[in-house]
Amino acid sequence: MDMAFSYDCVSMSKQTISASPDILGGTPVFAGTRVPVQTFIEYIKAGESIDSFLEGFPSVQKEQVLSLLDEAQEKILATVH
Repeated sequence: MDMAFSYDCVSMSKQTISASPDILGGTPVFAGTRVPVQTFIEYIKAGESIDSFLEGFPSVQKEQVLSLLDEAQEKILATVH
């Protein structure tokens, strides 16, 4: 049985994050890439810009990053209210 699953952040038309046991052992990655979401978070925590991250990981689309941030914002704000 395939245990693959994916997250659809913000838009039903574009998958942003996916996770599959066949890709990095199930680590959440930007869909269509092998770039872990955790790598993006570490870049931002280190003070790097989104553009710097995208230059280092050209397989990730800016729309994916913005979708991820939008979804995180929605979830954070929903927990506050």
